[in-house]
Amino acid sequence: MKEITNEQIAQLKAKHGDIFKITVESGESCILRKPNRKELSYASTAGQNDPLKFSEIILNQCWLEGDEQIKTDDELFLAVSQHLGELVKVKSAELEKL
Repeated sequence: MKEITNEQIAQLKAKHGDIFKITVESGESCILRKPNRKELSYASTAGQNDPLKFSEIILNQCWLEGDEQIKTDDELFLAVSQHLGELVKVKSAELEKL
């Protein structure tokens, strides 16, 4: 991936909120944003029949910048896929009977 400047990072954060960089040990990397509820729903539905489809949809929908071979090279894709679930942080909630 070409070097990304602090200004570009600030612009991406202003537009998308939290952003994340995933780097593979061989040096390829990508920048992703958090998925929204609609994207999670679509990916989860598709992932019921094909578990890798979930990762593929999240990667493609949340992709902002990066080395395109991550999307096409199976080894790179699988390495990045291990971290896609971390994009979805679920806050804890408490149920209280009143």
